[in-house]
Amino acid sequence: MYAHAAANRNRQAGPVYTRPVITGTSNAEISARARIASRLLPFLFLLYITNYLDRANLAYAALGMSRDLGLSDSVFGTAAGIFFIGYLSLQIPGAILVERWSARLWLAGTLITWGALTTLTGWVHSAGQLYVARFVLGMAEAGFFPGVIVYLGHWFVYEDRARAVARFMSAIPVSFIIGSPLAGKLLGVHWLGLPGWRWLFLMEGIPAVALGIVTAVWLPDRPGNARWLSPAERECIAARLRAEKEAKSSVKHYGVLDALTHPPVLLLSASLLFSYTAGYAFVFWFPTMLKRASGWTDLRVGLVGTIPYLAGFVGMQIFAWSSDRMRERRWHFAVTQVIAIAGLCLLLGAPGSLALAVTGFTFIGMGIECSYPCFWSLPGALLTDASAAAAVGFINSFASIGGYIGPKVLGTLSQHTAGFAAGYWFMLASYAIAALVVLLVPGRQGAISS
Repeated sequence: MYAHAAANRNRQAGPVYTRPVITGTSNAEISARARIASRLLPFLFLLYITNYLDRANLAYAALGMSRDLGLSDSVFGTAAGIFFIGYLSLQIPGAILVERWSARLWLAGTLITWGALTTLTGWVHSAGQLYVARFVLGMAEAGFFPGVIVYLGHWFVYEDRARAVARFMSAIPVSFIIGSPLAGKLLGVHWLGLPGWRWLFLMEGIPAVALGIVTAVWLPDRPGNARWLSPAERECIAARLRAEKEAKSSVKHYGVLDALTHPPVLLLSASLLFSYTAGYAFVFWFPTMLKRASGWTDLRVGLVGTIPYLAGFVGMQIFAWSSDRMRERRWHFAVTQVIAIAGLCLLLGAPGSLALAVTGFTFIGMGIECSYPCFWSLPGALLTDASAAAAVGFINSFASIGGYIGPKVLGTLSQHTAGFAAGYWFMLASYAIAALVVLLVPGRQGAISS
């Protein structure tokens, strides 16, 4: 069924894996791939919407919270970023547990835990309490994303993987499309003596707990556990995934520690660090940037705030399709960083124009969202099994340091310069470095191509 391309055995020359060449695809495999996509991706998509709503709702809550709790820009930047200090803790263990234990039980536990902690954030009364709440929320969410990336590798063949990641990560822009107007509306309420920003946390934590219970019952760990696949479909997809695994492991097997010091893994980690630094600075400060630039009501800020994420949702599908069709990842990711840079240039070039500001914000949002499927198709193509799982956890863990640096630096620069221009330059430099570093990852036929 498969013919394997010749493998490159030189570790320093490039990737360790050459993608199998497909010579024929059975009807059972075609139907299995379609069933897997239609069954798993909508549910994972829903889980990630819940995840990102609970992670990023602070961005809109800040419009009321900063006033009620007396938070300066610098303090809010620290509160936004400290989430990622906790987030560093369980990235690698979470990914390895999904590989070696149970995705179903691990993901269910993280959902229930972070949902409960999100509701508790609605009761904070000081900056110190907010710091603690965000830190422990980061710990609770740490294993979810790398766990899902590893989980997708248990089900989706190589040429479907970027589109699978894109459909899963489409939840990020959709969470903002849903969450931005919802947050804007909730900020205007005052129920039972509580301001709207507290209700925002209280109401957005409950769905995660409910979905965690559903996950424990419903989500299968691997194709062999999927009763909704026929025996022929289970065997075909398992054989295909085994062939890809053998193509990688027959060349060079890396242990977990080897994987974490593998030069392409280190380069990918550095590239994503700079991309996350700029990206999370935008995610957490965008509502405040738009509010100060426009003077609009919270509700209108929430409605207009959906525009960058609508554009990002569409762009993500296009980039994922193109990346899979061309079997290329690095240059696609680099181009997304350039799109974000173009948006920052608009903001810096015409600081007094609200129309150009919204356009610039839209470009930045597109660059952020389009980058995900291209980037996260790379680690699994380099390594196998536990080493790939550890690499995903390590890359996301290391890069998440940028989630602390970006919001914190932008808040400090805003407080000391009375504006966001210095922060825009900081973000521009971060995106430029991210684009250049990813192109240093060796490119070869197959898993990573030039």
